[in-house]
Amino acid sequence: MSRNDALRAARLRAGWRTIEAAAKVLTEHGQQLLEDNQFTVSARTWRRWEGDRPGWPAEETAIVIHDALGRWPEDLGFTTPPGWIRPEHHEEERVRRQAFSSVTAAALAVGPVAPQHVDPALIDYFQQQLEGHYRADMFLGPHDLIGTVSAQYQLIDKLVRSAKGETRRSLLRVGAAYAALVGWLYQDAGDMDGAAFWRGVTQEIAMRSRDPHLIGYSLVNQAQVRTDLGDGHAVIDLCEAALDDADRLVPKVRIMAMQQQAHGASLTGERSLVDQLIDEADRLLPRVDDDLPWGNACRRTPGYLEVQRATCYGRLGLGVEAGALWSQVLAAVPQTARRDRGVYMARQAAAAAASREPDQAVEIARTVVTIAVETRSARMRRELLALERAMRPWQDAPVGRDLAEILGPVTERG
Repeated sequence: MSRNDALRAARLRAGWRTIEAAAKVLTEHGQQLLEDNQFTVSARTWRRWEGDRPGWPAEETAIVIHDALGRWPEDLGFTTPPGWIRPEHHEEERVRRQAFSSVTAAALAVGPVAPQHVDPALIDYFQQQLEGHYRADMFLGPHDLIGTVSAQYQLIDKLVRSAKGETRRSLLRVGAAYAALVGWLYQDAGDMDGAAFWRGVTQEIAMRSRDPHLIGYSLVNQAQVRTDLGDGHAVIDLCEAALDDADRLVPKVRIMAMQQQAHGASLTGERSLVDQLIDEADRLLPRVDDDLPWGNACRRTPGYLEVQRATCYGRLGLGVEAGALWSQVLAAVPQTARRDRGVYMARQAAAAAASREPDQAVEIARTVVTIAVETRSARMRRELLALERAMRPWQDAPVGRDLAEILGPVTERG
């Protein structure tokens, strides 16, 4: 079979019985697509394409062929030249660059800016706003907040360039907290590139602030990204770095580092280390008494450390132990914290599947899917996909078919 048979077959499938008809239709199609009345494909050219040496069409002709036949020239028997990149790939790269620009714009504003007076009272304003954003995140999920919080970070960055002395240092500290929240929102939305970028911004601002607590917090933020990437050793490395000078850190930051290190240990299969780290963090919990406006999940989240332990147990395949903990945790989580409840319930469902209780898993999933669609949390969707994998032993049973139907609105979204 010669190399041009693919083009001939595509021509016949399109209903172009002769080469002359194909050349005429492609010419008309190209003139309309390119809005160029000079575009022409002759019968002689098409005959060469169907010959033993079809060569390679010009880029605009390749686009027309693809639009008319639904396939690129390299799939139709043409000889691909060195360095050929499909035009669609150029478009994908343009869209990717555009998306990355929108992620980074708030953090990469070009300076200098016109100097202005910066009133120290703005520090309290931004701190109060930050607490409101944390609460809104629990109710709304990430997508509705990313633009708002990013814009406020951009304003803080602008003010930092004019502020002086302690006002400037305080703005840097609150700016690091805002950057950390933007990073978290991107992570919850499933954009790990955006999350990693903003975690890097957090670390830069923390270092500039010279605040040891924020520097430790920024390392834990980096570890959170590594946890979602499944890189347990990197999580442990980052958390150990945060704890290198633990005596200088407020208990809250030490707790954050220890619980995140426990996630790293669960990824490397070390159950005893998981329990050791979470138990140690639990002993520190009563000592949390700082007034820092960021990183207060250990105060705000009911059963914070048992949430971490249950998540780690689930990752270790300890379904019965994880399920018991999730029942305990969910009894304390308010109904208004819908995003968090949804994530926890998805993990509870996976624990039920691991405990060979598929009917319970499916019943829990019914509620979670509703929350996942409302909040558009990629983290929740990821947990539901993990449940789908855990339920594979029952995929051909009625309960498995029920789950597939329930998960439809989530799997269809991505």
